Amino acid sequence: MNDEYELLDSGNGKKLERYGDIILERPAAQAVWAPQFSNRWKNATARFDRVGGLNWEGRNKVSKPWNVNVAGVTMKLSATDFGHIGVFPETRALWKWIREMLDKQAKKKGRALKFLNLFAYSGGATLAAAQSGAQCCHLDASKGMVDWARENAVLNNLTDAPIRWIVDDVIKFLRREVKRGNRYDGILLDPPSFGRGKKGELYKIEDQLRTTLDLVDQVVSDDPSFVILTSHTPGFSPIVLRNLLAQYHDRGTFECGEMLLTGKPDVNDLPNGNWARWINE
Repeated sequence: MNDEYELLDSGNGKKLERYGDIILERPAAQAVWAPQFSNRWKNATARFDRVGGLNWEGRNKVSKPWNVNVAGVTMKLSATDFGHIGVFPETRALWKWIREMLDKQAKKKGRALKFLNLFAYSGGATLAAAQSGAQCCHLDASKGMVDWARENAVLNNLTDAPIRWIVDDVIKFLRREVKRGNRYDGILLDPPSFGRGKKGELYKIEDQLRTTLDLVDQVVSDDPSFVILTSHTPGFSPIVLRNLLAQYHDRGTFECGEMLLTGKPDVNDLPNGNWARWINE
């Protein structure tokens, strides 16, 4: 499967990544080791840092959006003021897993599955799920990010795919879904450490995550396939995430691990968040 993302190197609190023809240097506080390939860093197209503010060097070279294929999904990228570019490639292994699991389970159950993506950002997981034929619900509190995800759907010829695009606060939305009786076979949630809802509602992971998971447990179908919980919040280790999911399920399989930025075999993997999942099998 074509993939135009590659980690080129990391170290000294930074990461060097290739997105198609664009090479970016950006902060990675966890990269406390020395770089492996010091000669590669001079090839950066643009650099971003947070020293004394939010600063781009060479941003004129990436002033226009560009498209890359990540794990079989075409994504529009853009150099935002905050240093994000529209994709978190450490999640690409999860996209592949979701696409394959939904396809396998749909064949097993003899029907299309329903997939819910919460805190869904620019839609990589949503579109990977849609590629499997799943009926998807994509939710994010930011209208701008939902619009971005819809642009990505167009790039992937998924304009007419059965995707609900929702701009809302996650907890308010889930409470309405419980009342409406809507249920989902596969659910992914990637709660932020700190965020704001559609109308400015405060979301702090320490305060709201268990409420969110309580509601998620009420919208899983009678015969669900999986629930995946990911986090970039320090302290929310793979085991912490696994233990949170284990509160709601007394059967099935639990798996957990680190989300990794990866490159060629000789390049050190760069951990960037954690994941856990419950599989109903």
